[in-house]
Amino acid sequence: MMLNIRRMEERDVRQAAALEAANFPDPWTEKAFLEALRLDYAFYYVAEEKMEEPPEPAETGKGNGVVGICGLRNLAGEGEITNVSVDSRYRRMGIAAAMLGRVLADGARLGIEAFTLEVRCGNFPAICLYEKFGFKREGVRRGFYENPKEDALILWKRQESNGTITTVFADGVHV
Repeated sequence: MMLNIRRMEERDVRQAAALEAANFPDPWTEKAFLEALRLDYAFYYVAEEKMEEPPEPAETGKGNGVVGICGLRNLAGEGEITNVSVDSRYRRMGIAAAMLGRVLADGARLGIEAFTLEVRCGNFPAICLYEKFGFKREGVRRGFYENPKEDALILWKRQESNGTITTVFADGVHV
C-alpha cells in the first residue's frame, strides 16, 4: 500500500466524518470538520491510501480514500493533538505513527515546543504509540469520555528551547 499524508481539504470532510463515526461513539460531524478547517490555528491531516493504478469504474470508492485522520491546534504556542483515528482495516500498519510524526514535525516548524493530547485510559495501543513519541503521563480527566464513561489520560511532550525534552510533574518539579 502506498500512503500519502497531506493537509485535509473540504473534499475530505465526508470521509473524515465517516471514519470518526466508525471509530468513536461521539464522533465529529462533517460540520465540525468544516468549521475546524476554517480556523487559522487548526491543522488537520489525512492519511490517504493511494493505488498504483486508478480503480476501474466498478471499484469506485476502493483505494484513493482517507484511511486516517489527525488534527493539531496551535493554542498560544502549545499544540493540542486531536482526532487521531485510523480505519480499523488499516491499523497496525504504521499509519497513526506516520500521521503523528508529520503533525509533530509541522508543529515544530510552527514554533510549537509542547504538545498535549487526551486518550482513553483503556486505549493501551494508542498510549504505547504516544509514549514511543516521547509523550509522558501528566494527569487524568475523570469521566471525560462518554459511551462508555471512562477517564482520559493527559499526555504531554515538552521540548525546551535548547532542544531537551522535559517532563513537568503535578507538583511543578521539572526533570
